[in-house]
Amino acid sequence: MNFVKRYLLPRLIIYFLVIFIGITMVFVIPRFLPTDPVLQTIARIRAQGAYMDPEAMQKTIETLQELYGLKGSIWEQYIKFWNRFLRGDFGPSYFQFPTPVIVLIKQSLPWTIALLLTTTLLSWILGNVLGGFAGYFSNRKWGRVLDYIAMIIRPMPYYILALGLLILLAYIFPVFPLGGGYRIGMRLTFNLDTIVTLLKHAFLPALSLLLIGIFVWFQAMKLVVQSVKTDDFVKYAEAGGIKPATIARKYVIKNAMLPQITGLALSLGQIFSGALITEMVFSYPGLGTLLYNAIFTGDYNLLMGITTMSILVVTTSILVIDLLYPLFDPRVRYK
Repeated sequence: MNFVKRYLLPRLIIYFLVIFIGITMVFVIPRFLPTDPVLQTIARIRAQGAYMDPEAMQKTIETLQELYGLKGSIWEQYIKFWNRFLRGDFGPSYFQFPTPVIVLIKQSLPWTIALLLTTTLLSWILGNVLGGFAGYFSNRKWGRVLDYIAMIIRPMPYYILALGLLILLAYIFPVFPLGGGYRIGMRLTFNLDTIVTLLKHAFLPALSLLLIGIFVWFQAMKLVVQSVKTDDFVKYAEAGGIKPATIARKYVIKNAMLPQITGLALSLGQIFSGALITEMVFSYPGLGTLLYNAIFTGDYNLLMGITTMSILVVTTSILVIDLLYPLFDPRVRYK
């Protein structure tokens, strides 16, 4: 009972409060954009040569406002928005009308999950392992070499690295495709040819995310380890004759991993940074490309749907890490 009242309940309250505030901001911010999606739709229809008398145009505008959730006052729109959200309905997309937003998200989400989950976990594991040993054995030559490489790659913007890889490995040396998630006209079936094709198309965007991610974690872990290895318990272990590799693995790196675990949960928000830009560069059919199209076309519903999904994923991952944190740090206790 103490666990529920003093540990679980406060975190659940904060969790739902963050989701409520975040989704409210998602509703409010797009309505400050200078574009009106309903008028844009009418202008598109008229640009195609279709004639509409004033009465038909007014009815069309009212129908579109109802479909897009823009009918009535801001408060009425807000209530309707929450009703739709609780049903998992974000309405139709503007620029791919009348396809529902949830359908577009379901089509793009597996691509982003496959790309992001793989690269995030691999970069986190490799970066922390390399950074941990490089921080403890700071006088080793290989550690200094990795540090020099990190100083070159780490400050490099995602899009510069992605463009460099694209030019080098897809244009000058055409080893990998220039873009996309699969061959044009290809039918996705579960066989060896499909798997190889998907891996070839995903390799360059994954590599650009991996290289940056590994050295971000590498530098962060190295700094934490260099701080931890000066603690008294490390000196005591060294004085006790324990092998340096054992001290690094079982004592130093294990303690230095605690802030990195929290960072792992926060890194899932990459859809708004490196993943978005990388998917744009490689025309990868994930949520990043979909989000870019939503911003570019002023697609309120699609923008709100993708942003809401990101809020839910990030807040849920942080909650899970927070609840599991006592398993990683024995100093933390449920009170």
